[in-house]
Amino acid sequence: MSAATIHLGLVQTHADPTQAANLARTLALIEQAADEGAEVVCTQELFLSPYFCQTEDDTHFALAETIPGPTTDALAAVAKARGIVIVASLFERRAPGLFHNTAIVLDADGSLAGRYRKMHIPDDPRFYEKYYFTPGDLGFGAVDTQKGRIGVLICWDQWYPEAARLTAMAGAEIIVYPTAIGTWSGELELQPAQHDAWHTVQRSHAITNGVFVAAVNRIGTEDELEFWGRSFVAAPDGSILAAADTQESVLVVACERAQIDRAREGWPFLRDRRIDAYGDLSKRWRDDA
Repeated sequence: MSAATIHLGLVQTHADPTQAANLARTLALIEQAADEGAEVVCTQELFLSPYFCQTEDDTHFALAETIPGPTTDALAAVAKARGIVIVASLFERRAPGLFHNTAIVLDADGSLAGRYRKMHIPDDPRFYEKYYFTPGDLGFGAVDTQKGRIGVLICWDQWYPEAARLTAMAGAEIIVYPTAIGTWSGELELQPAQHDAWHTVQRSHAITNGVFVAAVNRIGTEDELEFWGRSFVAAPDGSILAAADTQESVLVVACERAQIDRAREGWPFLRDRRIDAYGDLSKRWRDDA
């Protein structure tokens, strides 16, 4: 029988120039989350390095590694030793010339329970991800672990209601979004509005799907981007259970499974969906609009 509560840990930190330093610090913060009672711990997006997608530079492909690989092994050892589930975001080298922005899910015994490859790939100033990442080909789903059924999406995915809906429909109890989101230094006056939009859309995913939603962001200024931090967890009714500020943080949040049932019974959005009328969602645009 599933426990009544899943204790979710979010690790929010900065990025040093070297992968070794970032891995060591993140492992220590994961251990801290476990010490504080976390059963499922999630890292920020591409935690092993600074956010290299600000430029198109082929030398950055050297940052990628296979899955399983050395970082997977290091994380798996902690997952097994502490009996926790770890969700970690990595730069995956799938084959020569083929790379993905990938999140792995390591079960509490250290086994690789699943992976998700980022589906929506941005190409905006300072976010040149299409140069580096092939769009994901694993679809949207959820991973059964010893601590719960976890759905994973990544950063730019967080703006798409279709992604959250399909992940919830796969049975996710919690949707986690490893994230690297910030504001370009040339438009810092837009940061409050951008942050509010990000916050609002994550809460809306929680409400409309009746699930817990966690966004795990990085902190610090890297080249021309100022990352917000402010990682948070939203309950199925949209309320904010916990939120970080702009400093290095470990959040451990109790997610009560009963809240999912209460939210979906009170707001039966899944019941009232008109699945017979949504066929046009598979089109890019309706030309008769």
